[in-house]
Amino acid sequence: MKEFFYTFIYTPLYNGLVFLIDVVPGGDVGIAVILLTIAVKFALFPLSVKAVRTQMLMKEIEEPLRKIQQEYKDDKQKQAEEIMKLYREKGVNPFSSILLILLQLPVIFGLYWVFFRGGLPSVDASLLYPLIPFPETVNMRFLGLIDMAGKSALLAFLAGFTQFLQARYAMPAPPQKKEGEERTFKDDLAHTMHLQMRYVLPIVVAFIAYTISAAVALYWTTSNLFTLAQEWYMRARVKREKEGENAENTA
Repeated sequence: MKEFFYTFIYTPLYNGLVFLIDVVPGGDVGIAVILLTIAVKFALFPLSVKAVRTQMLMKEIEEPLRKIQQEYKDDKQKQAEEIMKLYREKGVNPFSSILLILLQLPVIFGLYWVFFRGGLPSVDASLLYPLIPFPETVNMRFLGLIDMAGKSALLAFLAGFTQFLQARYAMPAPPQKKEGEERTFKDDLAHTMHLQMRYVLPIVVAFIAYTISAAVALYWTTSNLFTLAQEWYMRARVKREKEGENAENTA
């Protein structure tokens, strides 16, 4: 497993970073980090689009899903059958977003490992592919201001803040229970998870980003900003598709 990770994930990403350091002006590692993060996010974009679409569809069926749960709360087998029927009718695969996230995790961890254990400004020539040139200059000061090997309170704050914005935009608050509806353990768990993802995770991200290095903080910030733009794009796209469908139905 370790060999697979280093051969197919870590080494290609490391070579990508070194290549970008060689081509960006002045060998600016910070710019190379941003470009590599964006390149990987674009490569994963088709998978991410499917995950976002699934999340949006799940949001749309919350009300009928809640009705089924209340109507068949004493018959779990019937409840499960009706829920699966609803998923089929709406074209929702509730496990697809989980699968897509699992597929992305090795790449995300690989990026993190490149920035955390890359050893820059020293470049390990033994890891480079034959076509990857050895960079003449490795400039660890991002835009001449921030040391990528050191700690940056500013970038750590931006990493945490953009994580908060991403969670707030992508994870709206769970729907409030209507009067007379029972509050289940699942509801309490969802509420707790929502609070942790929105408020606790950004603090954890900022702390880790500051503790490790400015390069990791910059990667996290860039990744979060890209994800926010992706969410905005997908919501606008789905809205246009629905408006087009409504226009066809009323024509």
